[in-house]
Amino acid sequence: MILLRHELGEVLREIRQDQGRTLRDVAASAAVSLGYLSELERGTKEASSELLAAVCAGLGLSLSDVLALVSERVERVETLSAPVTLPVGAARSGARVSASAA
Repeated sequence: MILLRHELGEVLREIRQDQGRTLRDVAASAAVSLGYLSELERGTKEASSELLAAVCAGLGLSLSDVLALVSERVERVETLSAPVTLPVGAARSGARVSASAA
């Protein structure tokens, strides 16, 4: 099951690390506690829209940019975990179907 808070946390961490910034630096820029930002990045806390907007601003990005990255991650996970639909009769004949054929 996809948890949005986990995907969001991973995106926030990747952006911060790509910028070469520390948790302390981003937390100060966003005016949020270092501990809370750490919990967001680990996916253990849900962010309010106001807090998330502050973190995005602290990273120098728009909320829509960050949410678009999260959306891409969720779509990727959903695509990889989508059930494979076999053609009619394939299960009885023992035919193998790859995920890309579905």
